[in-house]
Amino acid sequence: MNSKSGTIGDFPESPFQTAKDDLVYKKVGWRLLPLLLVCYVVAFLDRINIGYAQLQMQKTLSYNMEVYALGAGIFFIGYFLFEVPSNLMLERIGARKTLFRIMLCWGIIASAMAFVRTPTQFYILRFMLGAFEAGFFPGIILYFTYWYPSVRRGQVVAIFMSATTVAGMLAGPISGAILKYLNNVGGYYGWQWLFILQGLPAVALGIVVFLRLDDGPGAAAWLSADEKALLNERLERDEKETSGESAGGFLHMLRDPKVYALSAAYFLLLGASYTVVFTLPALIHGWGIKDLFGVGILAAVPQVCAIGGMIWIGRHSDVHKERRWHFAFSTTLAAAGLGVVAVMQGQATGQIVASLVGMTVAYIGLSSATPLFFTLTSEYLSKGAAAGGLALVSSLGNLGAAAAPSVNAMLTKSMGSNVYGLYLVMALYVVSGLLILLAIKATGERSGARSQITGRV
Repeated sequence: MNSKSGTIGDFPESPFQTAKDDLVYKKVGWRLLPLLLVCYVVAFLDRINIGYAQLQMQKTLSYNMEVYALGAGIFFIGYFLFEVPSNLMLERIGARKTLFRIMLCWGIIASAMAFVRTPTQFYILRFMLGAFEAGFFPGIILYFTYWYPSVRRGQVVAIFMSATTVAGMLAGPISGAILKYLNNVGGYYGWQWLFILQGLPAVALGIVVFLRLDDGPGAAAWLSADEKALLNERLERDEKETSGESAGGFLHMLRDPKVYALSAAYFLLLGASYTVVFTLPALIHGWGIKDLFGVGILAAVPQVCAIGGMIWIGRHSDVHKERRWHFAFSTTLAAAGLGVVAVMQGQATGQIVASLVGMTVAYIGLSSATPLFFTLTSEYLSKGAAAGGLALVSSLGNLGAAAAPSVNAMLTKSMGSNVYGLYLVMALYVVSGLLILLAIKATGERSGARSQITGRV
């Protein structure tokens, strides 16, 4: 959002951003971003609500921490296997049909999580949830490239990805309230109501997406002919002036070593971030907060503060046409905040306040890092490689989120303290930032639009 007008679609001046451009992109922003942001809120909520549900599931189903951690990670195996095919399908049949299929299926599976009884059922449904949701996030990033030139994309991606922070902010109070106040209502446990009430909205939103979204500017009846021409001209100019270094199509991209360097950085980033997301309720519970609704309220505090931070950093990145150092700064911020939390573990006084401050700093960093990463990646990939490349990087990176929760659970169990898991996550953030700085080298700007990404791994 623009700090002056508070509207979606306002951006700082550039050769791509005349007053006429701003009006058209503001119109596009209001049409696309609110709906897509709400969809991603629901998607992320269905992905992370297991962190709250497990506080009750472990008592009613006798799940131990290892079962929960494995189930949380298995989601990303399904995501990994089906993400590239899903994104290639989106490029072929369009965003409306692809997103409708994704949201309908994941909503049904997310709701069905309420009826698991055994660890095997738990694992199967978590895998299916990942498989059906695969392609949603990289599909939206690809979809933005159909509408926005790269100079506008950093803030757009940051606004879209603020949904993860909004979801985290809502997940705490809503999940805590459901677990506490709907427990045993109608013969169902609170965790069962949690999955049902947070899963079904995806089905309804899928129908809205199918009816309201357009596959690109050319299909948008709500745009005039002049507005369509402007959007297409800006995209064509952007492609000429800022064409990705990874030239060629999908097969050429598969031979590019820097694509795998990007994947490795995202592997570390996502592994660290999801470990924080999945363990946040348990961490707060360990600070002495036993009421589940209270856990949810405290968990929302870092998320609220992170929203403004991530959008500001995204805007700052656009203004300065720079991604790498902004990304490294964000990952360092995340590690520093977790360092405060680690130091305060076991302290007799001041633990809750200081730990909450540290977690807030960490969330500003981790929430800002992912949109910066995908803006950088979308700029690096050529148009012909974007669909498969974004999905490949995302799917390989999601393996980090599959492995990290189980590794953290084993480390916590073997060492008898969660502080060592925090140290591991801090290291993952720092290495991820360093990898981007070392592997992706900025050597200048093209036509004032953005940094070039050049050099070899």
